[in-house]
Amino acid sequence: MLDDQVPQEGNRTLGGHRKLLYARGADGKVHDVRSSGWEVEEIVTRQAVEDLERLADDARRRVLAGETSALEYHMHRQRMDVALLSQVSGIWQWRIRRHFRPAIFARLSPALLNRYAEALGLTVDTLKQVNS
Repeated sequence: MLDDQVPQEGNRTLGGHRKLLYARGADGKVHDVRSSGWEVEEIVTRQAVEDLERLADDARRRVLAGETSALEYHMHRQRMDVALLSQVSGIWQWRIRRHFRPAIFARLSPALLNRYAEALGLTVDTLKQVNS
């Protein structure tokens, strides 16, 4: 991309910030150019956020119905999936999915709950509950 082709349409999801992109200048060298974003990027970002919010809402309903644990709700609420939570917490993906079962989650050790809480940026008490 040439430096005069870097999108400057604006992107509300950037919150007024600008992002750094690399472009080729008239001299043929690659250098950094600040961009205020573009409309397509904003649309895709909003769709992704809406999808994560929908997953969190669905998980919340299942938690209140006793079908899943609060862990799944908080994972989606923090915009994570099982793979990312696994990377951040150091807990295998199959174990995380197993901990979505309410009976298993209720028996987790304080140390394991603390690992989840730290990975999600929550307190252990917050991790264990979902507001009605």
